[in-house]
Amino acid sequence: MRYLFLALVSTVLFSCGSNQDKNATSNLDDKLPKFEFAEDIKNVDFGSIKEGAQVEHTFKFKNAGDFPLIINNVSASCGCTIPEWPRQPIGPGDEGAILVRFNSKGKQGQQFKTVTIYANTNPATTDIQFKADVEAAKDSVTTSSL
Repeated sequence: MRYLFLALVSTVLFSCGSNQDKNATSNLDDKLPKFEFAEDIKNVDFGSIKEGAQVEHTFKFKNAGDFPLIINNVSASCGCTIPEWPRQPIGPGDEGAILVRFNSKGKQGQQFKTVTIYANTNPATTDIQFKADVEAAKDSVTTSSL
């Protein structure tokens, strides 16, 4: 009976402690740096562009967290897309921007590209996506197989 009582008391104490840990973690997550973008970052559309055209878009954001936002890296899904990002920390409440350049040379048809931001946020990655409809240049040679 004594062992049953000790087991019950231990279970209650440890479960209370784990709830406190969960609450502490939840509170910390609320304070971590957060991207707050000024637009929908999943639906940027460059529209119809001619093959070989270079277009760019600036994704403006605010750090909605309580700690400085540090962007460790930004990578694109292909070499035709070049991102530029701030290398210095973005303070709480401060604003920043990520510039994305897309070079349509050698591309034709619908293009869907993803740019991944690696930062000290939760989750640690954020994806920006854009699309473009690239019209073939008049001097492009199209091949087909029979």
